[in-house]
Amino acid sequence: MKAENILEVKNLRVKFPIHGGLFLKKVAEVKAVDGVSLELKRGETLGLVGESGCGKSTIGKAIINILKFSSPDVEIEGEVWLRTDKGEVDLLKLDRGQMREYRGMIQMIFQDPYSSLNSRMSVGQIIEEPMLYHTNKSKAERMEKVAWLMEKVGLQAEQSKRYPHEFSGGQRQRIGIARSLATDPKIIVADEPVSALDVSIQAQVINLLQELQEEFDLSLLFVAHDLSVVEHISSRIAVMYLGNLVEIGNGIDIYHNPIHPYSKALLSAVPLPNPNKVKKERIILKGDVPSPINKPSGCAFRTRCPIAKAECAASIPPLELKKENHFAACPYVSYDTIITESIENKA
Repeated sequence: MKAENILEVKNLRVKFPIHGGLFLKKVAEVKAVDGVSLELKRGETLGLVGESGCGKSTIGKAIINILKFSSPDVEIEGEVWLRTDKGEVDLLKLDRGQMREYRGMIQMIFQDPYSSLNSRMSVGQIIEEPMLYHTNKSKAERMEKVAWLMEKVGLQAEQSKRYPHEFSGGQRQRIGIARSLATDPKIIVADEPVSALDVSIQAQVINLLQELQEEFDLSLLFVAHDLSVVEHISSRIAVMYLGNLVEIGNGIDIYHNPIHPYSKALLSAVPLPNPNKVKKERIILKGDVPSPINKPSGCAFRTRCPIAKAECAASIPPLELKKENHFAACPYVSYDTIITESIENKA
């Protein structure tokens, strides 16, 4: 494990079995994640982006090791290495009891602020709960931390006795953020934390996350389907398609000069905020996204790819270095080609 990395995911595979027939035997499986490897550096934000159903959220849940407890039939392979003060540990090898020791180090902000908060608990109890299990703080210390966290995320400490239904969507997500910070984590997995919010509130939550990351020196895995949001907050961006990583690199490079054909199509769908700018050519992909139950052989994107060749069906293309710190899973593209196209478009 590299010294600058706090988390490394190696060849992660997640399969959900499908049962059918009279005796409910396994008849098929959903390959939600199909051999993903990625690194999270200390203090950085890694944006994980792709269409709905590509496996982004599944990766986040596998990293914090809750999948096998919420879905007992799930099949998980690979390694998730976490660097701690005591050394390195593979989280996927831990059972529920062993995982408790590390649960405070890695927390999650869930997508839906309406269903992720217990409606029977007050806001103060919701934020306090992680400290009950993962810290040795006294009741007075916990209450002081709750009040401090609420102020930190833009809420009032006096609101701690209220219940989730008394808050707006944006306020509920702030409560979720405060809860995730209660155990002083080193890593936060943010699973589409702004997708359920109004656009006017999204910017506030994104800015809050950036401020908290800098203040608490957090490493952030930011899962989203909106490339413009991911580009705003991320140091690096990883693009997923149907369970596989197709491109990963510096956030500015991915957003302004994507290499992989899928990344280009995804970026072309991002609306331009300035109507005076030259409108980008919209790339319309042919066909529908294949089912993860019956993925195409080889490159999963080949059935919709404009530059696909017969050889693409032979094997899953590995991520290859195209330029410094910029990888793409396609042997038929290069960074030189992208620069040439960019020059021609400007001309």
